[in-house]
Amino acid sequence: MKKVIVISAHPDDETLGAGGTLLKHKQSGDQIFWLIVTNVLESSGFSKDKIASRQLEIKKVESMYGFEKTFLLDYPTMSLTSNSLLTLIPQISEIFSEVKPEIIYSLNRSDAHSDHRYLSDAVMACTKSFRYPYIKKVLMYECISETEFAPAFPEKVFIPNYFVDISSFIERKMEIMRVFESEMGLPPFPRSEENILALARFRGSSVGYNFAEAFQVVKIIE
Repeated sequence: MKKVIVISAHPDDETLGAGGTLLKHKQSGDQIFWLIVTNVLESSGFSKDKIASRQLEIKKVESMYGFEKTFLLDYPTMSLTSNSLLTLIPQISEIFSEVKPEIIYSLNRSDAHSDHRYLSDAVMACTKSFRYPYIKKVLMYECISETEFAPAFPEKVFIPNYFVDISSFIERKMEIMRVFESEMGLPPFPRSEENILALARFRGSSVGYNFAEAFQVVKIIE
């Protein structure tokens, strides 16, 4: 049994990028944990109804995956900056010390959304082997609507080099994704059912499966 943690800037990131993989971990008997860093708040202009519906979405998705525990840090959404790292790094460090994850799924370092980029920096600061010796695998996941819109510079391109067959879990992944109804749209909008499935089929076809999720390896320790 392995301990696995997935880190989201916003609820739905984890499902877009690693939903099938998380379901596969759960079926294999691994313990899965969820860290959500930002939230919608009245102080940021969100209505009470929106805030309440978001919390219901999180609870429903948490149950559908069967997470052992969900950590909520409540930073205002769309507001992470380099200054956030001063508090974010020690908070993530404390969570890692509690969970002691062997496997970490983190957002891609160069996504178009600034929340994703700063969160990636904070997570990577908490993966030093001499402080977190239990961490054996760190993978970045792609988040459709953010990863593909990052500048296509060599140092920023997402390079898929680790694939997980999710053919048996794609229907459940899409069922969970539908919970985030307000985040979905119609083609050509990237976060549409058609395009989420298209990406999974494309990643699968790259490695000989019907559907797959792709990751970029940060490190693997055997």
